[in-house]
Amino acid sequence: MAQVTRRGGSSSRIKNPSAPNVSPTLRLAEMPGDGLDDDATVKGVRFDGTHFNGLEVEAAEAEGCAFENLRFTGTRLRRSQFSNCTFDTCDFAEVAAHDVSLIRCTVAGSRITGSSWSHGTFRDVRFEGCVSAPAMYRHSKLYSVVFSECRMQGSDFQSSHMHNVLFRGCDLTGSQWANCQVGTVRFEDCTLIDVGGAASLKGATVQGPGSMELALSLAREAGILFE
Repeated sequence: MAQVTRRGGSSSRIKNPSAPNVSPTLRLAEMPGDGLDDDATVKGVRFDGTHFNGLEVEAAEAEGCAFENLRFTGTRLRRSQFSNCTFDTCDFAEVAAHDVSLIRCTVAGSRITGSSWSHGTFRDVRFEGCVSAPAMYRHSKLYSVVFSECRMQGSDFQSSHMHNVLFRGCDLTGSQWANCQVGTVRFEDCTLIDVGGAASLKGATVQGPGSMELALSLAREAGILFE
């Protein structure tokens, strides 16, 4: 195990995110009444196969909902919140989300490629088997978040705030971390080749082959050449 110098000697143990509280007997969405519109609030609904691509939505809220096999492609979201929700095999490609919160959510087998989640908040969120190569999370706040077996090449976490965050088995080749503020963050069996802003990961714990890869990125930023 290798460890980037830690601030304050804090523990590297990661707390598991709280699971979403979703009823097993959700009613099926009825459109357009259950649509994600400006200032809409949707609770206890299962969306299956309905397309939300190309929408422009502000100040919407979904609580205790399940989203399955949905396309949000090209949708623009602002000041919206999803709490106690599950997203299974959804397509978020090219989504532009600003000041959007995911609270106690799971995102599984979904495509997030080319999306932007700037100034957002992710609290108690688990990403499993997702593709976000790349995606942008600049200026976002991540608390109790797990990324497991995700393809995240080129993802951008610059100027984000992260605490109690775990990356497990993720490909983070070419990811960007400049000005990232790190609390307890852990990388397990991840690929960390050619990452940018590696020095901003001071305080993170790295286990597996990514430790040497990250060390090479740190050396490059320090101007050290290997011949």
